[in-house]
Amino acid sequence: MFTGIVETVGIVTGIEGRGDLTRLTIEAAPIVEGVDIGDSIAVNGGCLTVTAIEGSELRFDAIQETLDRTSIGALAIGSRVNLERAMRASDRLDGHIVQGHVDGVGRVRDLSRDGEDVRLAVECGPEIADFLVEKGSVAIDGVSLTVVGVWETGFDVALIPHTLEVTTLSDRVAGDLVNLEADVLGKYVKRYMDRIAVANHNSRA
Repeated sequence: MFTGIVETVGIVTGIEGRGDLTRLTIEAAPIVEGVDIGDSIAVNGGCLTVTAIEGSELRFDAIQETLDRTSIGALAIGSRVNLERAMRASDRLDGHIVQGHVDGVGRVRDLSRDGEDVRLAVECGPEIADFLVEKGSVAIDGVSLTVVGVWETGFDVALIPHTLEVTTLSDRVAGDLVNLEADVLGKYVKRYMDRIAVANHNSRA
């Protein structure tokens, strides 16, 4: 479980394909202390397990399911990635509940700036957009953000200067792929309402 509050930006230093696995090595000096093998780390919003620790570098194995559902397979050596360790039960929930289970990949439509007003617009399918509401929450590359507007094929968020400074979202340009995770509470509500609608339909049949 994560909060979507990025702790540091890491650098991909190694990528090794091993059949259906991709082994990632990430320079993550600011968060290595206290991390153990087997711990969960959100890498651009995708929950990965630490398989080895070498100095200030963490190693992860990404399975094919992860590569198919996220943009992790598109990373290259030198890529910057958002990193967050799993939250403790005693931590403040400063962002929102983020599972690290990416719902799908969106594509940046635009990153526009008007002074300090920065808007990031992302195109996505209805399987994600249907869970989003204005002033609701969404995680983009593991960053907890508030939805400003939603349309049938996407949504936009406002980015404050601090978010641009401490995450990789300032790097994004039109066409970039980003990992998206909708608010889990919204998923449960939608599933419940869908079941109620089906039950009501069946009762009238």
